[in-house]
Amino acid sequence: MKKLLAALALFVLAGIAYFAWIFLTMPDVASLVRTNPKSTALMEQRAWEKNLKVQPLRSWVQYKKISIHLRNAVLVSEDSAFFNHSGFDWAQIKESAKKDWQEKRLVRGASTITQQLAKNLYLSTSRNPLRKVQEIFISRELEQHLSKERILEIYLNVIEWGDGIYGIDAASKRYFGKPPSELRPEEAAVLAAMIPNPRRYTPGQNGAYLEKRKGEILDHMVQWHYLERSDYENARERPITYR
Repeated sequence: MKKLLAALALFVLAGIAYFAWIFLTMPDVASLVRTNPKSTALMEQRAWEKNLKVQPLRSWVQYKKISIHLRNAVLVSEDSAFFNHSGFDWAQIKESAKKDWQEKRLVRGASTITQQLAKNLYLSTSRNPLRKVQEIFISRELEQHLSKERILEIYLNVIEWGDGIYGIDAASKRYFGKPPSELRPEEAAVLAAMIPNPRRYTPGQNGAYLEKRKGEILDHMVQWHYLERSDYENARERPITYR
């Protein structure tokens, strides 16, 4: 019994120490209200993997200058309830847990855009449960200090869109040779389809997958009234020309 109590006490102390460490090392999220990040934890991780020096983000696109089609395509594909939740989509978390339990493995993610941004900016790609706790606290800070538009703006400007391609400006010009403001619905859908695994899902390697996923995203966009029926039909029929 004494050993059990000692182990329990040690566990509690370890938990207290861990949460204290989280609060002491919490990043200055409030500074993002007016300051754009120069690099991210993911960029630093990728540079470390290749033994390269981290290159700062070269461009930044304001929220209103990003094609509304791109913003909507990302919302329907990554986090359809983004503007209605406070950082966590509990319905998706419940559905994800149910799916994982049925499959006896991690098969479905439930991270919101806010959680993805927290991980991208400050953490790593690790699925360590302790890292997940950090992600939760940072996500709460992001939601408390930043508007939804600002969170989405930062997200679109820092996420990975291919090997060494970070941010919507670089991605739009790399794949379509145009600024983000000029992206058509079908182009936006392709970029949104790349987000879950941007170094694998690229036009040069997985074009068939991207074409299929593009159609699904366009379907969701018209269902959510983000696209008029005529624009949807044009986007489904119009061939995409990659740079």
